[in-house]
Amino acid sequence: MKKNLVLIVLFILPIVAYLFFASGVNSFSKLPVITTKISELGELKSTNDKSVKLASKITILGFAGTDVYEKRGGYFNLSQKIYNRYREFKDFQVVILVPVGAEKQVEVVLNKLKAVSNMSNWHFVFATPQEIEAVYKSMKLQNPIDVSKGSNTVYIIDKELSLRGRKGKNNKDEEEYREGYNTSLVSELHNEMTDDVRIILAEYRLALKKNNADRKKYGL
Repeated sequence: MKKNLVLIVLFILPIVAYLFFASGVNSFSKLPVITTKISELGELKSTNDKSVKLASKITILGFAGTDVYEKRGGYFNLSQKIYNRYREFKDFQVVILVPVGAEKQVEVVLNKLKAVSNMSNWHFVFATPQEIEAVYKSMKLQNPIDVSKGSNTVYIIDKELSLRGRKGKNNKDEEEYREGYNTSLVSELHNEMTDDVRIILAEYRLALKKNNADRKKYGL
């Protein structure tokens, strides 16, 4: 009896605990759409002078404002809790809009992030305040962007240029609403955002599998 109890403690309980924590906190079967038709980035360029697009990508979108260096802690949290976990997925990217003129701050922050992460799918994109305001307004968020055109909050944008989050009743019949995720709160990234990104990636994986199965079925 004692031997069986020891086996349960050593092997069964850790598995149960893992399944409990791995199940996440989001009870939505599909991540709800908050806003459709987010503005595309046009011809805006990143630090490597390449154009970055939101369409056909699953994007974590942020707004750095003029105080990029002050947000370095939040970007470190984002890189460790979200970006490093999912950056290997095809079509996943992080895009941070930055006002023109903050290039030197971006260079410093980017070098710090490169020391702990592969930043190939993370883009700091430069734009005028008016261009940043246009993208932000198209998201139809509850709160206006601050005067520096920045925020600690990041957002999930899907491949069809829709803002995704939490809205309506979840599977537990509870009302939820969430537009974005505060990078300064590690617990929020680790719990809510990790779960939500996992769900939207699962959506696209299932859609891809169904599409491939249909093509095979009809000999396409």
